[in-house]
Amino acid sequence: MALEDIRFIRETMQRSSSFTAVPGWGQLAMGASALVAAWLASRQTTATSWVAVWLGDAVLAGSIALVATQRKAQRSGAPLTSGPGSKFMRAFLPPMIAAGILTAALFTSGLISALPGTWLLLYGTGVLTGGAFSIPIVRVMGASFMLTGVAALLLPAYGNIWMALGFGGLHILFGVLIARRYGG
Repeated sequence: MALEDIRFIRETMQRSSSFTAVPGWGQLAMGASALVAAWLASRQTTATSWVAVWLGDAVLAGSIALVATQRKAQRSGAPLTSGPGSKFMRAFLPPMIAAGILTAALFTSGLISALPGTWLLLYGTGVLTGGAFSIPIVRVMGASFMLTGVAALLLPAYGNIWMALGFGGLHILFGVLIARRYGG
């Protein structure tokens, strides 16, 4: 009976706690890769190659995020597959799936200039909704990405600059803040 009570208490605490394995230093690395991608993308001569640079960086940044999150979770003893980590991912993934679908639709329709705003807005939405299960600064970060996405949709001629400011600058800014305030 006592072991069942302890298990119940532990599971209740896991469900009610915040997801704190958001990797500050990992976000800094993601931001750095986005700045390199922005530079590379600005030198592309076709829309297809511009999109390829950014999709390649999305894969790289996603890989950095997974590895850094796993490492931070292991250090803190917080499992990623249950409790707040699982809730974070279930809230984050639908906007990312929508971004993938809209990327294909906008690309095939020739609406490449709408991609930066769409990507930033939906990434921000995913971070903001996932942030409901995380530390408060994550919600602020999500809202910042969303605002950058709106600006990119309103001023699409500067898409690559918005991508650098958002995926580069915001990741670096919030990465440093998270690393300093929430332990790496």
